[in-house]
Amino acid sequence: VTGKGMTPPQKTLFPPEKIFMDWRQKRRPGAGLYNLGSTCYLNVILQCLTYTPPLANYLLSRQHSRFCDQQGFCMMCIMEDHVRKVLYSSASAIRPRAIIRDLKCKQFQVLQQVFFPSVKGELVTSLLDIGEFKPDIPGDAYEFLRCTLNAMHRACLSGSSDLDSSSQETSIIHEIFGGFLRSRVTCLSCKTVFDFFKVFLDILLKIKGASSLTTALEDFVKPKEVDGKKYFKCSKCKKKVAASKVVTVHHAPRVLTVCLGRADHRSSRKLSQVVEYPEYLDLRPYMSEPAGEPILYSLYAVVVHTGHTCLGGHFFCYTKASNGQWYKMNDVSVDSCAIHTVLGQQAYLLFYAR
Repeated sequence: VTGKGMTPPQKTLFPPEKIFMDWRQKRRPGAGLYNLGSTCYLNVILQCLTYTPPLANYLLSRQHSRFCDQQGFCMMCIMEDHVRKVLYSSASAIRPRAIIRDLKCKQFQVLQQVFFPSVKGELVTSLLDIGEFKPDIPGDAYEFLRCTLNAMHRACLSGSSDLDSSSQETSIIHEIFGGFLRSRVTCLSCKTVFDFFKVFLDILLKIKGASSLTTALEDFVKPKEVDGKKYFKCSKCKKKVAASKVVTVHHAPRVLTVCLGRADHRSSRKLSQVVEYPEYLDLRPYMSEPAGEPILYSLYAVVVHTGHTCLGGHFFCYTKASNGQWYKMNDVSVDSCAIHTVLGQQAYLLFYAR
């Protein structure tokens, strides 16, 4: 087996032993968020990140801002202020104006077509610099999540431009959300096995025909043939050949973020079928080494999209607060609910913590 893509870091930016997975302080749920013009997609991601325990613990400690020397825009500093306002506010709802005014994400990488927000008036000139601005098109929560984590990660690298890529992947963002996927490709001519490793902050799952999260994960790790227009160039055969490929989780993240891909690219319709998901998930069966101790995760946030197409509709979310209670967060409203309500939704994004 030949491997590529997992070089040990020369430097560790954030020591993993300083990550606290449980809430360090327990309190009532925080404020709701005003919708400032088709910004429900933004609100749900801000709420899910606010109730991500290891991230919230870090942001509330102000470890980043105390030593930050970045001039101008810094997504980590903005998120520190935002999380403190949400969790400490006595108001029932706040306006996330700083996020809308300052977020810039020029190196925005997408997995699917990007849809950006519809806003009016003063927000148009100050809104998110995320590649292209397309007015009158609602934003997508998954793309905003990727944008936000990328911006926070880059803020952690300020002043560290000379770091090797493996060292860059030891930021607090990658230590919390990051894992490794292994693509094991087998040449069907000479049977040589090649391993390729890739870091990930989330996993996008195809759900067409899947009745549950576990069946979607089983399909994700199922062996697939690489042929036709996607021939694999075997370094031993010195030519393009048919091959088989198996993708598995090689290193499990502390926080597992899953997107249930509801966009049917062939029909441009939304896949609205029910996909069941558990409160507790064992990731071990989908690992490169499926035999061993369970790798258990607990659900703590769910993003839901309503509407008949992916081009419109509305986003709301469910989050588990530090007091252990679940809440439905729909823009300004924050209402307690039971776990069976959380598990009965048409989920779009799932957040699990180790």
